[in-house]
Amino acid sequence: MGAKYSNKINKIRTFALVLVFAGIIIMYLGIFFQTSPFLMTLFMLLGFLAIIGSTVTYFWIGMLSTKTVQVVCPNCDRATKVLGRVDACMHCDEPLTMDKSLEGKEFNEAYNAKK
Repeated sequence: MGAKYSNKINKIRTFALVLVFAGIIIMYLGIFFQTSPFLMTLFMLLGFLAIIGSTVTYFWIGMLSTKTVQVVCPNCDRATKVLGRVDACMHCDEPLTMDKSLEGKEFNEAYNAKK
């Protein structure tokens, strides 16, 4: 069984979601340093920056998502967005490509790298 691939858009959205929760946890840790205003403020600011980073990431992937090509997955017959030369279906993780020269070849995310 080969490696499991997932859609690039979903990976970036997951990263943004992790940033939200990490920011909340970092801010929560600041409560434990109430005796030190500097440390409490530092943790609150770091958590706030993580949440702002998440917002920027969500905005960026939303803008990128509007420019992607929508295709119908041959495996699950659902519409999915393909980002780059090769990507995976957002629903069933089926490897997909828009490049005719890559059809039939082994799925490799390195095909998206600029040469």
